[in-house]
Amino acid sequence: MRIGLVGGGTGGHFYPLIAVADSLQSTPEKPELLYFGPEPYDQAALIEHEIRFEFCPAGKLRRYVSVQNFFDLFRNFFGIFIAIYKLYVWYPDVIFSKGGYTSVPILLAAKFLRIPVVIHESDAVPGRANLLVRRYARYIAISYDDAAQFFPPEKTALTGIPLRPELTTIPTDPFAALSIPNDLPLIYITGGSLGAERINNLILQTLAELLPHYRIVHQTGTAHIDQIRLAAQSLVPDQTLLERYYLQPTLPAASVSALLAAASVVVTRAGSTTLFEIAHHQKPSIVIPIPEDVSRDQRSNAYAYARTGAASVLEEHNLTPHLLITEIHSIITDEAKTATMKAACAQFFIPDAAPKLANILISIGTEHGS
Repeated sequence: MRIGLVGGGTGGHFYPLIAVADSLQSTPEKPELLYFGPEPYDQAALIEHEIRFEFCPAGKLRRYVSVQNFFDLFRNFFGIFIAIYKLYVWYPDVIFSKGGYTSVPILLAAKFLRIPVVIHESDAVPGRANLLVRRYARYIAISYDDAAQFFPPEKTALTGIPLRPELTTIPTDPFAALSIPNDLPLIYITGGSLGAERINNLILQTLAELLPHYRIVHQTGTAHIDQIRLAAQSLVPDQTLLERYYLQPTLPAASVSALLAAASVVVTRAGSTTLFEIAHHQKPSIVIPIPEDVSRDQRSNAYAYARTGAASVLEEHNLTPHLLITEIHSIITDEAKTATMKAACAQFFIPDAAPKLANILISIGTEHGS
């Protein structure tokens, strides 16, 4: 059996594919896995999971004016023909798509060649790639109830988001795993894999007030970590407090799991995979979505998640250091509020998304191949 994987451009699209691939390799069928896209995204992960990479060009579907839109029309046009050729040669039994612009040529080619497609939608408001093939898809998995209205109900199921085992495995002593003393509440701040300049600048302005009470792990992204370190030294009068401030440009999955286990509160963007990781670890969070004019999905995700009671949302355009400090204090110092948010996380999280989707893919692939 051969199963094609597609969807990339961000870790939120790519790593759930890896989680499902991990589950697929645990099945008796052990299908051959092929990842289609303009680039491998994470070559090491593909090699580790024995996933073959097949090049297929794709162009972004931008909502704003850019000269690249003109060139990407041609990338998509030629990408469809290359996708038809690649799928005809390899002819997978089923395609699993996480959406994103990289999936469009493969999904259209699969429709042309009558290869069944399973799609997974991570966001509360679906992306255009998944909407494009919603009527053709054999099975549609969603992460939020809010997304159900956009898809045919007879083939749509709420599965949650597939998480890699490294992110669901909780160490016995997460503080020891992180080499951080367990003497103060820990705040974990993340702006996503690339960091978030607005969040980074905001955190710098809160350090002098937060560090006397908390330890802070700040995942900054790689671009400006040296400047952030220098700025922190100039903004915190008591330099000994900087021993409680841990700067990390990026973090491996196992460290993220340990941080989520150790943290008293998480300050984060609103990527769906990140929110589900936080919910799995049952941690209160403060969500700062990317503004809607930049990213259409994060604000919807943030409010869909916050409506459960698991998080509070602070909009970036009116966010101040004082407001963030007040919200952090109000969560950490209020045991009842913390308990309510943890319970909401547990109710929101849907377990076993990866093995569920692996079983669906095996079932459809077996049916198609017979």
